[in-house]
Amino acid sequence: MVGLVIKALIGALMVVTIGLLSKTRHYYIAGLLPLFPTFALIAHYIVGTERNIDALRATIIFGLWAVIPYMLYLISLYFFIGWMKLPFALLSAVICWSLAAWLLITLWSRFHA
Repeated sequence: MVGLVIKALIGALMVVTIGLLSKTRHYYIAGLLPLFPTFALIAHYIVGTERNIDALRATIIFGLWAVIPYMLYLISLYFFIGWMKLPFALLSAVICWSLAAWLLITLWSRFHA
């Protein structure tokens, strides 16, 4: 239970920090904070302690490939905001991320199972 509360506090701290940075002249740094490996640290620790090193290495390699859906999200959002209202652009970019993530998981499962 304590671990869950700590994780929630870390997430809340990140959201507050992003909100504060978005109001400064260095607003663009708010785009870097979601890439801080908060959840990756948690995932790698859990896999590293509950599985073996090979499983952790596979998780790390999968994480490298997982950058592709995020890049697709950013690229699609960049173009969508030029001709959609922001909420629709964000939703469309999330759909692009979801499709790319689904494809990644499907291919990974097929070739690494």
